[in-house]
Amino acid sequence: MNTLLLGVGNLLLSDEGVGVRTLEALEQRFLFPDGVVLQDGGTSGMELLEVMASRDLIVVVDAVQSDSEAGSLFILEDNDVPAYFTQRLSPHQLGLADVLMALQMTDEFPRKLVLLGIEPASLAPGMVLSPVVVLAMEAAIAQVIRILNNHGITVSPREGNS
Repeated sequence: MNTLLLGVGNLLLSDEGVGVRTLEALEQRFLFPDGVVLQDGGTSGMELLEVMASRDLIVVVDAVQSDSEAGSLFILEDNDVPAYFTQRLSPHQLGLADVLMALQMTDEFPRKLVLLGIEPASLAPGMVLSPVVVLAMEAAIAQVIRILNNHGITVSPREGNS
């Protein structure tokens, strides 16, 4: 299955970096089969167009404000994702919304798109995640593995991470 795991966010703004930190943790803890690409999207926008085009499955992990309690984890799917990004939290989400719109226009939208959003506790300058967001990141990792399993993709723990 042609799958992309995409972590996005700004590592310099504390909890805004949770998507990238989640991707790093997945990469450190698990082995992924061929056909699964892990991509640090950082704060990129249209630069992600090619890597996102025509995927069977894309799972995006990002900090998103939803007026929920800090550390809340929520899941959006398919067309609900670009609709959500009309309420932009940061410039990278503007870029991601543009990429998703371009993929729709070119018939290269993923067959399945999932956003794992984590409510940030802090967007202050700093490179450390707040404790509540660290806990939410662990829940997001479990959800990524569940989503992959539901799509027939099995990952295995790296040695020493079982």
